[in-house]
Amino acid sequence: MINVILTILAPFFGGIVYGIERVVKARMQRRVGPPLMQPFYDFFKLMDKRPIMIHSLHALMGIMYFIAEWFALGVLLLGNDLLIAVFFHVIAVLSLVVGASSVRSPYSVLGALRELMHMISYEPLMVLMVVALYLVVGSFDIKDILSYDGYPILKLPFVFIAFLLTIPMMLQKSPFDVAEAHQEIIGGPEIEYSGPFYEALYTGKWIEYIYVFTFVFLFGGSHYWLGALLVIFAFLFVNLLDNSTARLDFRRMVKFAWGFLIPMAAFNVILLALFE
Repeated sequence: MINVILTILAPFFGGIVYGIERVVKARMQRRVGPPLMQPFYDFFKLMDKRPIMIHSLHALMGIMYFIAEWFALGVLLLGNDLLIAVFFHVIAVLSLVVGASSVRSPYSVLGALRELMHMISYEPLMVLMVVALYLVVGSFDIKDILSYDGYPILKLPFVFIAFLLTIPMMLQKSPFDVAEAHQEIIGGPEIEYSGPFYEALYTGKWIEYIYVFTFVFLFGGSHYWLGALLVIFAFLFVNLLDNSTARLDFRRMVKFAWGFLIPMAAFNVILLALFE
């Protein structure tokens, strides 16, 4: 019952996390920044705007992004198969790509192509991480991982480090905010969305925060205190990285993911398979 409630309220908790992030970012930049509840003020402002729809497919894909993100998180919170959660997340990203590619705006299309670069960079590592957790726990189900007596992070240190450095790609943070790239393509794949349709994307990104940090939490196994500490550490690390680095070229992002992160995670998985 608690899992169902958490799933239903996931957008709310995601908005709180996003609000905390904006406050933390403001403090890191030595400015006042917005209030904690600013994401919800933005939400109601967007809902109150007059809906402008370019065409039905574009609007539908924006809503589909939100729904698929919620399904991906729901699979996690309800204790089901991790691979299914990853597949739903792929559907969410592809929905955003299809929607952004369906309009004539060059900024939107370029953002869609770069969003594909993001997906190509981090989704293989997500699958490797799920396989690694399976090798440790013997199950893809989140319930079994959260009841595992050991410490998954001790057996998967390289996988955790690789995932930690992948989080900025998933959350569009520097140095990997390649798709949105506000200095260059003004918002990327979401540039042509407005009003309630942009609100769907906006809320979907809140859900993605919970989705990402739920995976971080799994590295603590049944030791929830450790999982909570890992989440706090990952949250602060990602924001510190975001505020202290410049955006990289998308080619460097792909090279970094396929030349360093994925091989490092694969090396950990191979060692685990050989010596477990």
